[in-house]
Amino acid sequence: MQVYSLFDLAQHLRRVVALNFAEPFWITAEIAQAKLSRGHLYLELVQKGETDIVAQNQAVIWARDLQRMRRQAGPAFDEVLQEGVQVKMRVRVDYHERFGLKLLPDEIDTAYTFGQLELQRRQTIQTLHAEGLLERNRALPMPLALQRIAVISSEGAAGLQDFREHLAGNTFGYRFDIQLFTAAVQGANVLPEVTAAFRAIQKKSKDFDCVVVLRGGGARLDLAAFDALELCRQAAMLPLPLFSGIGHETDQTVLDLVAYAALKTPTAVADFIVQHNLFFENNLMRLAAQLHTTGEYRLGVHQLELDRCATDLRWSGRNLLQNQQHQLDRIHQTLPLLSRKLLQRHFQHLQEAESLCIALHPDTILQRGFSLTLHQGRVVTAANQLRPGDQIVTKLREGAIVSKVDKG
Repeated sequence: MQVYSLFDLAQHLRRVVALNFAEPFWITAEIAQAKLSRGHLYLELVQKGETDIVAQNQAVIWARDLQRMRRQAGPAFDEVLQEGVQVKMRVRVDYHERFGLKLLPDEIDTAYTFGQLELQRRQTIQTLHAEGLLERNRALPMPLALQRIAVISSEGAAGLQDFREHLAGNTFGYRFDIQLFTAAVQGANVLPEVTAAFRAIQKKSKDFDCVVVLRGGGARLDLAAFDALELCRQAAMLPLPLFSGIGHETDQTVLDLVAYAALKTPTAVADFIVQHNLFFENNLMRLAAQLHTTGEYRLGVHQLELDRCATDLRWSGRNLLQNQQHQLDRIHQTLPLLSRKLLQRHFQHLQEAESLCIALHPDTILQRGFSLTLHQGRVVTAANQLRPGDQIVTKLREGAIVSKVDKG
């Protein structure tokens, strides 16, 4: 068996690569790592399967090619060459005996990257719509005033500072309680950190009136994380109104579609909150003015009613006194006559009673020829009241007879 040196093998592999990949060709891959050194851009390209990386290779864009490609592609070039971005590039395969296999890109199709992002964006929108989450946050009731604000942003973000200063410097004297939930708003950590911030806010939702996501300006591809399905799903499930101000005038992310209100900049979000509170204050002032006017009107009506009642009371009292005075005068005039008639009537009754008493008196009865039988001082009215041997007295008109009962 023939034995080859490592150099011989490397030379053989170099000739194989040179023969089989003589012309550049297009590949698609995801940039796992991008590092600029001495003007050269070193890339780690990967292809992911369902659960793991299925292919991985290194690529390098030499400084001269990098400058040329940047001029040809324009500003979108630097946006595309970022970690986590799907790219389509034309490469040459190079094998070196010492440094091994490398891919040498010489052209980038920026349209492919943005097309992939748009496809992902549309799929996210369709999924959220199918789950009934696309309009969920906008259906929440808006608090009358927005004062307790949960903010998701990077601690050093310029947009966050603008937001705070804009709220603090409002001309109406409104005060706000702002709690920051720190999260990356650009780069590879946006998705996990912002999603975690949404979950943390959901657990403390009773402490806030609304949620705000803020970032300053930046590359268009920096917004791709805000199209991610899981991030937007968590945003849609918030029990509080969500306002987005992620710093782009023309681009609209899926997060903007899910949010209760999408504002272009952090200062626009601050203006929206101040205007909402101003509208609430104006409503309060309008209601206070209506209450004051209504109160004055009702007081006026009741004052008139009281005045009328007072007038009626004065006249009614006067008329009542006059009527009572007239009645007293009539009583004063008729009382002597009535008393005389009453005395005469009672005198007549007494005379009649006297005549009756005289007519019924025993002496009167005796004078008419009747007699009165007494036993032991009591009048005898029945024979069975007496027994044989009882002594009775019979009174006559003139005199009395004492007798003894023989038979009862």
